[in-house]
Amino acid sequence: MPLMRVSTKHKLPEYMQKRASRFLIIPVLFFCFSCGTEKIKYPETKKTDHTDEYFGTKIPDPYRWREDDNSEETKHWVENQNKITFDYLGKIPFREKIRKRLKSLWNFERQSAPYKKKNMYFFYRNDGTQNQSVFYMQEKIPGPAKALIDPNAMSTDGTVSLNQVSVSDDARYAAYGVSDAGSDWQKIFILDISSGKLLADSLLWIKFTGISWYKNGFFYSRYDAPGAGEELSGKNEFHKVYYHHLGDKQENDKLIYQNLKFPLRNYSVNVTDGKRFGILYESETTSGEGIYFINLDRGDSLFTLIAPGFRYEYQVVDNIDNHLLIKTNHGAPKYRLILVDSENPDTANWKIVVPEKPEALEDVTLCDNKIVCTYMKDASNRISVFDLTGNFISEIPMPGICAMGDFQADKDDSIAYYSCSSFTFPSTVYRFNMRTGLSDLHFEPQVDFNGKEFEVNQVFYDSKDGTKIPMFIVHKKDIHPDGSNPLLLYGYGGFNVPNLPSFKIDRIIWLECGGVFALANIRGGGEYGEEWHLAGTKLQKQNVFDDFIAAAEYLIGKKYTSPDKIAIQGRSNGGLLVGACMTQRPDLFKVALPGVGVLDMLRFHKFTIGWAWVGDYGSSDDSVQFRNLLAYSPLHNLKEGVRYPATLVTTGDHDDRVVPAHSFKFISTLQEKHSGDNPVLIRIETRAGHGAGKPVSKLIEEDTDWLAFTFYNFGESPYSGR
Repeated sequence: MPLMRVSTKHKLPEYMQKRASRFLIIPVLFFCFSCGTEKIKYPETKKTDHTDEYFGTKIPDPYRWREDDNSEETKHWVENQNKITFDYLGKIPFREKIRKRLKSLWNFERQSAPYKKKNMYFFYRNDGTQNQSVFYMQEKIPGPAKALIDPNAMSTDGTVSLNQVSVSDDARYAAYGVSDAGSDWQKIFILDISSGKLLADSLLWIKFTGISWYKNGFFYSRYDAPGAGEELSGKNEFHKVYYHHLGDKQENDKLIYQNLKFPLRNYSVNVTDGKRFGILYESETTSGEGIYFINLDRGDSLFTLIAPGFRYEYQVVDNIDNHLLIKTNHGAPKYRLILVDSENPDTANWKIVVPEKPEALEDVTLCDNKIVCTYMKDASNRISVFDLTGNFISEIPMPGICAMGDFQADKDDSIAYYSCSSFTFPSTVYRFNMRTGLSDLHFEPQVDFNGKEFEVNQVFYDSKDGTKIPMFIVHKKDIHPDGSNPLLLYGYGGFNVPNLPSFKIDRIIWLECGGVFALANIRGGGEYGEEWHLAGTKLQKQNVFDDFIAAAEYLIGKKYTSPDKIAIQGRSNGGLLVGACMTQRPDLFKVALPGVGVLDMLRFHKFTIGWAWVGDYGSSDDSVQFRNLLAYSPLHNLKEGVRYPATLVTTGDHDDRVVPAHSFKFISTLQEKHSGDNPVLIRIETRAGHGAGKPVSKLIEEDTDWLAFTFYNFGESPYSGR
C-alpha cells in the first residue's frame, strides 16, 4: 500500500500487517435468473455537472459528491450498494463451503519472532481464533509466557487493534498505539509491566510515528487535532515531533521539532540503542528523506545535518562509539552501509563499510557486534554476516525460496530470532546462534494444509520494452498447462516496496481448488533497488502496467490459463494497477479485483496523506504530469459501451489512507458505462480501514467473498464434493 514509512524496530509481525451530495439515490434491485446468469440493475444515481479545468482541459467529475464521507446521501449509497453486492454473493451456492474451509485454515497458532529487553522476551501470539494477536512477555525461553496487552478485550467486534508496542530499555514500561476500525489514527497508552496497570497518560491524534524511549519518556510524532468531520478525509499537515515525560499530560509534552514553512512534510525521531544519539528523519514523499542528529550525551538542542532530502534514503542502524552506521542508496542504487563520524559528518568523510552488491540490501541488524544484512536476490531473501569493518564472515542458510521477517537481535547478544515464510508454509520462527553460525527451530505453525503437494517455480518473461521481469508461479504438482486452469495474477509495483514470497490463507484456498497463483515482481517495487523503483514512477508509470499485462500474456501463451480463466488482484497501489490494466486491456481478463485502490489519479493528493505519493505518481498540478496521469487514471479511462471484466471493488468506510471516495467514484462510473453481463460490484466493509489491524473475522468474510465471486464468474464450483 502507499506507505508512510516509520522507522520502528519492533513493529507488528509480518503476518499481522498483512490488511454525498444534495441528490438522493434511488435504489432499484432485482435478479432475473435465465440459464443461471444474473442480470443486475444497478442503483440509478443522479449526477452533477461538476467540471474541473486542468491547463485548458475540462474534466467532468459528476460523482464528486461522493467525496463527502459524512453525508447522509453517501451513507445511503453505501447501504444500497452493499445490498446489491451481498444479495449477489449470497446466491453463490458454494460460498458457505469456502467460508467453512477458511475458518478451518485460519485456526492455527502463530507467533512472531521474540525480541529481548533487559532480561525479558516479548512477542505476539494468536491462538488461531482470535481477531487480534496478543502481546506477550516471557522470562526464559523455553518457559511460560504472560499476556500483557490483549486488544481483543478492547472491543466486542475485534476492530480495535495494536498498531505498535515499544518496551522501555529497562523492561519496566510498554507504550503502545491502538487504532480503531482500521484508521491510521492512533491513541498511545503506557502499561506498567510489573503491575499490569495502565498509567494515566493518554496521547491523541497520533499518526505515522514510532515510539522511541529516552530516559523517563519517549519521542513520538503527531498532528494537531483535525476539524470536526475531517478526521478520515482531511489533509494531514504540519507533522510535529514531541517528547512525552511519563506522568505528564499531553498538553505539557515538549515540542522537539516542527517546520512551519513546509506543512506537507513528515518528521520522526529515533534514539540509537546506546542512547547516545537522537536521529531526526524528514520526508516529503514515501521515498527519500533528509537526516539529522543530536548528541544526547552532550545535551545538544539543535539538530546537525547529515544529508539533506529528498533524493536518497537513509536508515541509521545504530551508533558504533561516536560513529553512525547507516544504510543508504546514496551513491548505491541497491544500497550499501556507510560509517559517518558524528564530529565530522560531511559526505566527503563518509566511509564505506559494506559496499553495494548486485543484490538489493533490504535490512541491517547488529548481533554480537557483527553486521547481519538481509539481501534480495530475484525477489527472495538471503542473509549475510559481516564483522564491524565489513569483512564477510558467513551466510545464514534459508529454507528455500522465502521471505524474511524481522531479524530480532541485540548488538551485544549472540542469540537472535528470525522468521521466514513462503507461498506454501507460514511464518516459522528460528533461533540463531552467532557463535556457532547455526539455526534451530523455535516455533513451527501447524496448518491443515500440506505444502508438499504444491510446487513453486520462478520464471523471467519479457515486458513490452524487453525488460526481464521475474514472476513466481505456484500450483499443485499434478496441474497440466492446457489453458483451462483458473489463475490469479497478483501485483503491486510501487513505492519501492518489494513483493516477496508470503503465506496467505486465501491463496491456499485458491491452490487447493486447483487454481494457479502467479506473483509478478513488476517495476516500481523495490526488488532490485532504486533503479527498479524509479523505472515505475511518474512519467515511467506505464511500465508497471505493461509489465503486468505482459505477465498475463506470458501465462496465457504458456497455457497456464486463458482470458476466460484469469483474475487480476491488487491492493492500494496494487488496486491502481488492477484498475489501469482492466481499463487498458479489458479483453485480457475475466475478473478484476481492485482493493482499496488509488483510482482517481487527478485528486489523490487532496486527501489525508495522499500528497506524499506525488513522489511516485506525480501531480495533476503539473501540466506534463497531469497529461500522464490522465492517460492511465482508472476513473477517467472507463469508456461507454465497453465489456469490462467481472469486477468486485473492495474498500473500507474508515480507510483514511486511500479514502473510499476513490472506489465510490470508480464503481459508479463503471456501473454507468459498462456493457455486457459481467457483474460490476463494490463491497464496502464497515468499521474497517486500509487493511492494517483488520480482525480475523472480517478477513474471513472478505476472502470468502472474493474467492466465491471469482470462481463463480469462472464457471467453477470449488468444494462441490464436500
